[in-house]
Amino acid sequence: MTISDFVKKLTEEQPFLLEALNRGIVNFGNLAAEFKPRIETALEKEVTDSAIVMALRRYAEEIKDRIGVDRRVPLDCEIAMKTNICDFNMVKSAELLHKLKSIYGLVDLDRGDFLNITIGNYEISIAISQKHSNKLEAVLEGEKILNRQTGLVALTIRFQGDFFHTPGVTYQVMQALAWKRINLLEIISTLSELTVVIAKKDAIKGYEVLHELIDRFDLEGAEVSE
Repeated sequence: MTISDFVKKLTEEQPFLLEALNRGIVNFGNLAAEFKPRIETALEKEVTDSAIVMALRRYAEEIKDRIGVDRRVPLDCEIAMKTNICDFNMVKSAELLHKLKSIYGLVDLDRGDFLNITIGNYEISIAISQKHSNKLEAVLEGEKILNRQTGLVALTIRFQGDFFHTPGVTYQVMQALAWKRINLLEIISTLSELTVVIAKKDAIKGYEVLHELIDRFDLEGAEVSE
């Protein structure tokens, strides 16, 4: 591997650094000094700071404007919050798959209940309005429950534009929440919606973060239309 290969590898191991490099707010000299010991160890030889800086500059040019939302696409959106949600994670089983139909019958979506069922390769997660948790536990009797959390909140961004085919939207949402150290318990997406389930203690902060983000989407869209 070359110096350029290691610069790319080390940078991509740190998504926030990749974002900073893309935005042009990284001091190449300081970053080269930080990378230097690891690159020299991997290559088993001495390398100069200038060689690493040159590789960083080339890589920054390579990824220029690669990260972020396609500003040519208008993304009008609104945020909705649902509180008092609980989340169950179970080992996937044939019996549990048969029970899913009855779980849908526990909620009244027309009256604002929340329900999301995610089926993975080995596990199934169910996020549901907390008032139905006792009934859900009765349905899940005999199943292996890996984790159960209560007191959660679901934040949903509903997009009017073509969110589904616009690269970078989900990345920016996840990044904005991660910067504020908000842990995501569930991530749910449909054709026009992106929902994250988080702890109640992070509800206000998460709501504010997402509002700031969609305001930025609106601003960038306005700049492009001009």
